[in-house]
Amino acid sequence: MQSLIILGRQPELGLAELESLYGAAKVRPIANVAAIVDVDPCLLAFNRLGGAVKFGKVLTTLETNSLDAISNFLVKAAPEHSQAMPPGKMHLGISAYGYNLAPKHVQQLGLKLKRAIRVTGRSVRVAANKEAALSSAQVIHGQLSGSNGWELLLIKDGASSVIGQTIAVQDIDAYSHRDRNRPARDAKVGMLPPKLAQIIINLSAGLLPPEVTASNCDVATGVEPPKTHFKDQLLLDPFCGSGVILQEAAIMGYDCMGSDISPRMIEYSQTNLEWLRSWTKSPLQPEVQTTMIQGDATSFKWPDQPTLIAAETNLGRPFSSIPTAKQLDSVKLECDQIVRSFLHNLGKQIKSGTRLCLAIPAWQTAGGHLVHLPLLDSIEVIGYNRVSFHHSRDEQLIYSRPGQIVARELLVLSKV
Repeated sequence: MQSLIILGRQPELGLAELESLYGAAKVRPIANVAAIVDVDPCLLAFNRLGGAVKFGKVLTTLETNSLDAISNFLVKAAPEHSQAMPPGKMHLGISAYGYNLAPKHVQQLGLKLKRAIRVTGRSVRVAANKEAALSSAQVIHGQLSGSNGWELLLIKDGASSVIGQTIAVQDIDAYSHRDRNRPARDAKVGMLPPKLAQIIINLSAGLLPPEVTASNCDVATGVEPPKTHFKDQLLLDPFCGSGVILQEAAIMGYDCMGSDISPRMIEYSQTNLEWLRSWTKSPLQPEVQTTMIQGDATSFKWPDQPTLIAAETNLGRPFSSIPTAKQLDSVKLECDQIVRSFLHNLGKQIKSGTRLCLAIPAWQTAGGHLVHLPLLDSIEVIGYNRVSFHHSRDEQLIYSRPGQIVARELLVLSKV
């Protein structure tokens, strides 16, 4: 059985993330909103994906885009499926992607399925569609991914339609808690979203070794699934700030080493990781080791050799409006020199083939295009190869929000 992923707001980042972890050959994009991954759903590591909002399994593919044809198929199949579910009220929802359907049309299909299922004597509650696709919050609060839940995913795929079923959605409450409730925060140094931190880590990690992928399906209901510990890997964040990347990497099961030029940031990282460990149900395993050291990334000698590097580098001064050419030249050259010096310093301390992902700045201009760091034109001279992806182009690996002047460009490199 294949896995089905509904991608986030910037699908290119989610596709690159999936390709990094599972390989280009196992990922097939669908209509810039989803991807089929040729990995058993029991073995897909959904909880570590920052660029995916829903995770499901492929049920079937229909050679049609007609809502009537899809409806007829589902009306016939739904009663039998409902009888295989545990006793109790069934929670039903439908999300449609790529069909240009009004919410009321999707809702009408849900009511048709409800009538077909109720003929079997089963009670059914249908989630209301405010949009053609249900939000993660609706799936969670509507119990659509539980044992008696059934969210159907309808995705237009050219002249065909992929039909899937949701297994899980992003835990929006957990993300919010890890982001907003961290005890040590400083808005002046930027606020890296945990989801973006996950993407940066996954782009630096490369292919997941099969032996660390625990099955999600062999775990009894209500039992915490086994956690992964990457015993032979050490992640370095040399610009650790308040520790968001360290936090997310440690949750994934990586031993971590963080450094920063600021003693205050080291203290913040330590405070935040201690807070994470203090939870009653901490997502951190006791075996996972985290170390923080003060040091300038452009000259520091790290005590242990990392196997992967994930970081958000210095993004320069924040801008609330488009900078002048003089302002932009100044901040661009300053940031370029920091990253360039760091890469030279790091290159003397890591093995050939070591992979890293850096979030570096790119600036929006009045002309509507982005200005990039000059070092992108001399990566090979510095001693690295740029890692490119089949399903996402280099220029698409930009994280930004509407109205933002300073964007984050995700640069994936391999040491020569």
